[in-house]
Amino acid sequence: MRAAYADDFGDAAGVEDGFGPVAVDVPADRWVEALSLARDELDCAFFDFLTAVDELEDGFRMVCHVADHRSRGPGQGVSHLVVRTLLPPGAPTVASAAGVYAGARWHERETHEMFGVDFTVDGTVLALEKLLLPEEFEGHPLRKDFVLASRVAKPWPGAKEPGESDHQQPGTAPSRRRIRPPGVPVPGEWGPRPAGSGAPG
Repeated sequence: MRAAYADDFGDAAGVEDGFGPVAVDVPADRWVEALSLARDELDCAFFDFLTAVDELEDGFRMVCHVADHRSRGPGQGVSHLVVRTLLPPGAPTVASAAGVYAGARWHERETHEMFGVDFTVDGTVLALEKLLLPEEFEGHPLRKDFVLASRVAKPWPGAKEPGESDHQQPGTAPSRRRIRPPGVPVPGEWGPRPAGSGAPG
């Protein structure tokens, strides 16, 4: 695998083949070319996943895991390959991998939704529909500058003790003051941050 990328990419590709699967880092403008090489020359026809990692000021690291599942004989494992590229933090955009691995389209939708990475075909940004979040949701919740509120537990409806439910039984003492769970910001202080406000401290 190292030789294949060295021949086609030269010094533009960095290859790590220590512990775990082989990982190759390529320039963003050669992302699709790198994936095509994996499929066509290295026989990595199995597409596993595609996602991103928010590396804050360094940008967004795109990660794609593919594999060659051909039998290599007794005791020989599957050949795994991780292809990575780094996108700028301001407007992360990269060419779509769906033309190489059709299954990547679903993963690109999720990556766009969660990280705000745009995907293009022939230079045109794809209009990707939301996959997991409601249509009215604003922002990209897996970005590190997005403030997430802890999930607030649904109140217990039994009203067995004060404070266990919003339901107040007639003739009972008023329930104790409700306290926000740890990690839940004051209403109006969570969600997408204005541009330039930076990550939470």
